[in-house]
Amino acid sequence: MWDIIINDLIMKNVISEQEVLLKQTYQHFNERDIDATLAMMHPEVDWPNGMEGGIEHGHEAVRNYWTRQWKVLDPHVDPVEFRSESDGRINITVHQVVHDLEGNLLVDQIIHHIYTFEQGLIKTMEIQKPVDLE
Repeated sequence: MWDIIINDLIMKNVISEQEVLLKQTYQHFNERDIDATLAMMHPEVDWPNGMEGGIEHGHEAVRNYWTRQWKVLDPHVDPVEFRSESDGRINITVHQVVHDLEGNLLVDQIIHHIYTFEQGLIKTMEIQKPVDLE
């Protein structure tokens, strides 16, 4: 019985640490601090390229992608809710607002970012777009 309670407390602590790391990651991203954002990620991170399609692998690929993205778009993402999935992934409800560089609103939506961790760092992120019910 104590083993179950201790394991539950350990898992809650791990999830809490991951939530703190993810909140910091979003803050760094919104501040356009690439180095601080990448520091939260595993060196072999797999990151979705939401602008051009595909997956960016590793810090330099993610850095290059964001550099290209920020030359044409001004995205801002705020975590709204954190949920732990049964498979250990963290599912975050995110408010995403994207403007062009002239300030015109392009996107204002709620989506999901789903994360896995390795060695205490972000290893993968998936974008789950809302289902269109029309």
